[in-house]
Parts: sequence; C-alpha cells; structure tokens
Amino acid sequence: MEKKLFIEDIEELPEYDEEALNMLKRRVVVAIGVVTLFMLMIIARFWYLQIDQGDHYRTLAETNRVRIRSVPPPRGHIFDTHGRKIVTNRPSFNVSLIREDSFDIEDVLKRLAIVLDEDIEELWKRIRKAEGTPRHLPITLKEDVDWQTLAYLENNKYKFSGIRIEVQPVRVYHYGDLAANIIGYIGSIDRTQLEADEEGFYEGGDLIGKRGLERLREKDLRGEKGSSSTEVDARGFEQQQLKSVDPLPGRDLTLTIDAELQMAAEQYMAISDKAGAVIAMEVDTGRLLAAASTPTIHLEDFIGGISQKNWDALLNNPQHPLLDKVVQGIYPPGSTYKIVTALAGLSEGVITEHSTFYCPGHYYFGNRLYRCWKHSGHGTVDIRRAITESCDVYFYQVGQRVGVDKLAEYAKKLGLGTRSGVELEHEKQGIVPTKAWKRERFKDKWHDGETLSIAIGQGFNSMTPLQICIMTAAIANGGKIYRPQIVESVKTTDGYVVEQFQPELVSELSERERSYLHLIQDGLLGVVEGKRGTARNVRIEGITIAGKTGTAQVVKLAQYKGLKEQEIPYEYRDHAWFTCYAPADHPKIAVTVLVEHGLHGGSGAGPIARVVLKKYFEQYLLEQEELAAQNEVAKHS
Repeated sequence: MEKKLFIEDIEELPEYDEEALNMLKRRVVVAIGVVTLFMLMIIARFWYLQIDQGDHYRTLAETNRVRIRSVPPPRGHIFDTHGRKIVTNRPSFNVSLIREDSFDIEDVLKRLAIVLDEDIEELWKRIRKAEGTPRHLPITLKEDVDWQTLAYLENNKYKFSGIRIEVQPVRVYHYGDLAANIIGYIGSIDRTQLEADEEGFYEGGDLIGKRGLERLREKDLRGEKGSSSTEVDARGFEQQQLKSVDPLPGRDLTLTIDAELQMAAEQYMAISDKAGAVIAMEVDTGRLLAAASTPTIHLEDFIGGISQKNWDALLNNPQHPLLDKVVQGIYPPGSTYKIVTALAGLSEGVITEHSTFYCPGHYYFGNRLYRCWKHSGHGTVDIRRAITESCDVYFYQVGQRVGVDKLAEYAKKLGLGTRSGVELEHEKQGIVPTKAWKRERFKDKWHDGETLSIAIGQGFNSMTPLQICIMTAAIANGGKIYRPQIVESVKTTDGYVVEQFQPELVSELSERERSYLHLIQDGLLGVVEGKRGTARNVRIEGITIAGKTGTAQVVKLAQYKGLKEQEIPYEYRDHAWFTCYAPADHPKIAVTVLVEHGLHGGSGAGPIARVVLKKYFEQYLLEQEELAAQNEVAKHS
C-alpha cells in the first residue's frame, strides 16, 4: 500500500540549499547563452555566405562547371593611299592548358608533347612560369598550330583534359616587311628590362621607334574584347557553349604612303645592302608617299615575342636596323645645307644675284687653309653656278659674312633643327648650332673659323633625313613648311570616316625671302639638268629634276689619307645625300635619300632617288612614250 506523505513528515525532508539552486540556474542560463550565441553565429555565417557574399560564391560555384573566356578583338586594318591592303588579320589557333580542368597534367603533357612536336620540359617551363596565378586561367603552350594538329586535338578531346584551343587574331603583312618602321610591331620582347643606350634607342623592353602606328594608334586599332562561356564536366571536358559576345574590331587606318613607291625605295636600297633613309613627300600638302628606313626588321619575328637569338642579331647589326632613320637618324647635312647658306646670304643682302667669288680650289681664313672639294678650283662663280657645282669656296665666304647665328635662323625657317611633329615615334630634333648653343654645351666661345664648316653643312650641324626633305619641299613650293602627314584617315569597319586629315601649314617664308627662291631653284635645276651639275646621272627623259648632292664627312682621319675610298673601313666612309623635287617647272614631289657611308651624293644616293621618281611618274612617262610613238607614226604616214 502506497505510503502517503503527511504534513508532519515535511520536517523530515532535507534542508533546502538556496546557493546550489542559484548555481544551477546560472549554469542553465550560461548553457542557454552559449547555445543561443552558437545559433546566432550559424545564422550570421549563413547570412554572410548566402546574402552578403552570395554573388561571389555563386560565381565560384559556376566556375566549377562554366569557363568564361575573353575573346580578343581583331585589330584594325592598315591600307595605303590607294586602298591596297598593307596589314590585315588572320586567325591563329593556340593550344592552352587550364590546370583546374586537367585531372592528370603529367599524363596529358606526355601525349601532347608528341602531338605538338615539343620537348615536354619546354611545356613544363611554360606551366612553371604561371605558378602563383589562378588555376582557372589558361596557359598558352603553343601558338599558331597547323590545321593537321588542330584537327587531331579537336577529334581527340577526350585524351587531353584541360586542353583548349583558343583563337587569337594575328597580323598578316601583305607586303612582307614593307614600311616596318612606320607600321611597327605588336609583339613583346622576351626580356624584362632594357637600359636606354646613349642614343636612347631602347627603353623598358620596347623597341623605340619600331612600334610605329601599331602603338601610336593603339586606341583606334585595338577594338573591344568579346567573351564566351562554356560548360565543362567534372573531368574538365567542354560540353556546350552557353553564351558568347562578339568582339568589336578596331578601326581601319588609311595611310598617305604609296605601297608601290615605298617598295621601290626599300628594294633598291636592299639590292646593294645600303643602310639609310628614303623619303618622298608631296610638296604642296606634306603628305608622305614613302618613308623608308633600311635595313628593315622582320615584323613576324615579333609576333608572340622575339627570340633571344633574333634580338641579339638586331642589337649587334652594325647597320642599326632598330633605328628609324627617317626621324631618328641624325647626320651632318653636307652640301644640301648650302641651300640655307644661299637663302641667308641673299635675304641678308650679303650677296646678290650678280655677286661672284673666285675659287682657286682653296680659301685661307686666319692661319688655316680650307679646301674646296674640287682641288683645281671652279674659277669665278655666282650664286647659280655655286649651287650647281657645289663650290665650297663660294659658300665659305657667304657663311663668313652671314655669321653662324643668322645661318641658324634661316635653317630653322626651312624646318631644320626642329621636330616636324610627324606621327612617328621619338623624332630627333637635330642640331642647328649657335654661339649661345656652344657656350651652353661646351662652356666655350664660338670661333669664326667654325662658321665656315657650318656654311657647307659640316661641323656641329646634324639633321634628320625628314628635315632635309621638308626643306627641299619648301624651296619647291615657294617657301611653305607643312607638317608631314602619314595618316590620311581613320574609318570604322563599315567605312564610316571617324577622322579625315587635311594639310597643315606650319609656317611660311616672308615675301622678301620668297623673292630669292627662283635663284636657288635655278641653281638646283642645273645640278641635274646642267652640263656641269653634280647629279647628271639622275636625269630622266621627259621629266625635269632640280636637286642637290651632299657628302657628309663622318670622321677625318689622317691614316686613311691617300687610300682608295673602298679601302677605307665602312664605318669611317662619308655619308651620301641627294635631295630633289620634280617636275622642276611645276613641282609635285620632293625626294630625299641618305645612304650611310655611301661616299658621294651623286653616285651613292642619286640613283635611288631616280628609281623613286621613275616609279612616281611611271604612268606619265608611259603616256609620253605612247604619244611620241603616235607622233612618229603620224610623221611617216
């Protein structure tokens, strides 16, 4: 029978422990607090992962099955002034590895090395270079594989997990290396840093002056990237394309360059392995029709990065192919500078049309003998004959009377010693010396005898071939200096003109200065067309040509005196100049040729200008021949 608890039994119960109960309560509260805190932490973590970082982790999750790749845009095309294709694009198929998608990289590379005909260690080197980069980024193992390799890899995808074929547009050079100094390259050099040499040809891994319009017009030519997304399975094999955005092609450039004229200049220079520059310019616009620098570089060597072997060969070439000699080569102008001395003398009233000097083959100034190139002398000469026969003695005396500072003033008026602003990289300014210039540069005063050397284009004088061409065009067009133009227009791929460039007049000679140009023009005409001209071999039947030869002394060394010119070491031979315009009575084109160590302007540079002029007037000369043949037939009918 169940015992019942009576009130009197309560006194027998153990005494109530209040302290123990409070402790129990505290433990319960702490336990509840810990559980609550833990739950709040879980909730907070869920909120962080699902809400705050939801997009990020959603993207990470997607990349486990979706690969998003950027699609490079095709660069804009480059055309010559007649619409001929100079540079376009073609697809290049590159083999790449995505490490995250390859479940056995070593096994894949063993089989891939055989297919690509590559050393497996070379493939591993490319992978090691990418260490530290995200594993989902592609690593290019080989560029521009052939169709046979491409077809095999596409048909055997299951053997090569993580291997992708990426399409990359690459440049197509329709004329080979034509105008390489103008167009430039878009690859990179396989080295991290290059220190600039004393001339500043190289800087920070770039070939200064050889990246050309590909670099200067990067914003126009580049275009905008597209993208594509592809689903992959757990083993890294592509399943299907999900989405794609087509890239936007770059804009097209139309140049002022005439590809056929440029090619004629480059080929003739290359035939005899000549180093130097050839420029052809429209005298009334400043448009450059040719701007050749030789020897040239091989543009395709730079696609994907130039090899160390090819880079070293360029660096060690004594003819300096990395230098754009059109705007970066600076040389004494030789007798072409006599145009400046003649204009300065006439404009300053030092000489007149009828002023004459006697040339016995030398000229004494102070205690020094200054020789004329013609040791037997020219006799009595006036301004026209002095230019035609390039009499040094005449110009010694004109220069002495004008003074170095006035010579510099007129040199700059004709575009010398000043950057032209042409759209070519790192144009040199050259040197037009003055008294102040020498004092600042050498901390020494100007000596009067130095003016005589300056007057005939020697001494401290240094100019670019482009500057000499600008001067020649100014004499031909009546004293106008135009900014040289090399880009004619910029268009979209559907032909819409974004920019159209017009001739830009920079400066002009004064009326008084222009009034003397006909005397200089007469003298220049005699250089080619006269009986005693120094460039008679440049004549072209049917075209009148006015020009000026020049021989620029590189160095004067006593040990080579008396040697035949061809016995003098190449690097010590004189430079050869010839600059001209045609037709003389109605000028259209100016042509300037500089041949490094070419010895004489008439024989070393003149024939190249003749080739360029014949090409430019090819159609006109053909029509003249046909007309003459018709007249001959009519005469005998």
